[in-house]
Amino acid sequence: VLLGRVLKVLLLLQPSIYWGPCAMFQLTGVLDDCFCDVESIDIFNNFKIYPRIKKLTERDYFRYYKVNLKRPCPFWADDGHCAIKDCHVEPCPEVKLTDSIIQTNLFYSQAANTNSDMAECEQANELGAINSTLSNQSKEAFADWARHDDAQDHFCELDDETSPDAEYVDLLLNPERFTGYKGPSAWRVWNSIYEENCFKPRSVYRPLNPLVPSRGMLCLIPFLSLCLEKRVFYRLISGLHSSINIHLCADYLLDEGWSRSVWGPNIQEFRRRFDTAETKGEGIRRLKNLYFLYLIELRALYKVAPYFERAFINLYTGNAQEDGDTKNLLLQIFNELRAFPMHFDEKSMFAGHKLEAKTLKEEFRLHFKNISRIMDCVGCSKCRLWGKLQTQGLGTALKILFSEKEIKNLPEHSPSKGFQLTRQEIVALLNGFCRLSTSIHQLHNFRLLLKDSR
Repeated sequence: VLLGRVLKVLLLLQPSIYWGPCAMFQLTGVLDDCFCDVESIDIFNNFKIYPRIKKLTERDYFRYYKVNLKRPCPFWADDGHCAIKDCHVEPCPEVKLTDSIIQTNLFYSQAANTNSDMAECEQANELGAINSTLSNQSKEAFADWARHDDAQDHFCELDDETSPDAEYVDLLLNPERFTGYKGPSAWRVWNSIYEENCFKPRSVYRPLNPLVPSRGMLCLIPFLSLCLEKRVFYRLISGLHSSINIHLCADYLLDEGWSRSVWGPNIQEFRRRFDTAETKGEGIRRLKNLYFLYLIELRALYKVAPYFERAFINLYTGNAQEDGDTKNLLLQIFNELRAFPMHFDEKSMFAGHKLEAKTLKEEFRLHFKNISRIMDCVGCSKCRLWGKLQTQGLGTALKILFSEKEIKNLPEHSPSKGFQLTRQEIVALLNGFCRLSTSIHQLHNFRLLLKDSR
């Protein structure tokens, strides 16, 4: 009887969670651990942020990401390489640029060359293949970028940037989509993340991985007893998992013919991962964790805005006009973030006893670092690429939130002291946030598709 009363109270405290067959249309209301509601985020993101952040990540500075896809899995034998057609790295022939393009830009002209690039590498874009097409001019420009960055005092050194196996990848030619990578190898990665690295207490009723069938609301009782920091950590990982699942459902291989592959939204797969009936009530919670993660990274961008507003911070590619336009677009996004009234309040985190707060923060950091290492165990190269990028983006957001004092104390005219972000961190931060923004935008599209399919 007592247990029944507790469960009833829990349901009353979370009125936005519904258990009927139409629950997918009831993702609404205030999010837990913050004072923002789903509807406000939808309007803010879909109309103000998504169009701008999508445009920003298509610019030269943000479209190239340096990544090491050859690092061995540090936790178990490397038995998970994807055997599906084109799921491995498949380099494309180098693209030849005209002299006029070389004179005006060291990189591809997006408008003039993206279509031809895609045509030349059409086979490599199927399923999980990595299109690593780069021109000689691009490679020379990257060396120039490195020399420019080496002149700065880095806040930290990233292994991937110094590894001989690290290489630049054009993210526009390698979109995140369903590759067919699944089964024991994929399950092993996520099970390891949830079972070994999350703070959420183990329950006798079900494993920690939210994709494993649950037995109802009983697991919520120990979860709600966790402190804010540990709840936040779990929700960040769950939100990242949900975001990735939405990307795969929205860009799913629907048909593979002789001439071309057809990609598009897969409603059945979306239902399997998020519908209340299919997930034993967990679907709405997973989606709410996506919104929660969005607020966390949005808050990090808000906090780091003063860093980018300094005159000496340039998004350097070697093309002054391109660099200026890119920074102006980024500053426009920061202005929009300032107008959003319901940011996540991170001041309540790690606000207890000094020693306890320090221990929690260090545990937080080590758990997340371990999760980022698990991404090297992903067998599909394209999945590994986007998993590493989004994990690094979240890690950079956490670094920003934990560095508020350093950001506030930035010198006005000297780049040599104080808080620093590397190019890798900047590219991962903005692309990672763009992925979350895209997920919320795609979620709106799935709502419409599900409504039409009723």
